[in-house]
Amino acid sequence: MDIQIKRGILEVCVLAAIKENDSYGYKIIKDIKPYVDISESTLYPILRRLESTNMLSVRNVEHNGRLRKYYHITDLGLERITEFKKEWEELQSIYNFINKAGDSNDKE
Repeated sequence: MDIQIKRGILEVCVLAAIKENDSYGYKIIKDIKPYVDISESTLYPILRRLESTNMLSVRNVEHNGRLRKYYHITDLGLERITEFKKEWEELQSIYNFINKAGDSNDKE
């Protein structure tokens, strides 16, 4: 899969993982793992990128004597999820066309 497409999909997966509730890195990985293989070295740059584009906000909370970063989705992040769903419909249409075209070539 093209790295840019995968990066965009992972970003939306992270946003979706915290759409309902604020969360922290380890929990985000745990929540996404059943669907997408993601590591800490992949997640944290995504979180920083989403924060720098104002799709996430961050707050520090003390937990067991350590600070834990909690990520909160912003309105821009919610808009990105909506945009992605529309983009996905278009990609699904393209995929269906490619499959249909491939099937007709297989018959010849």
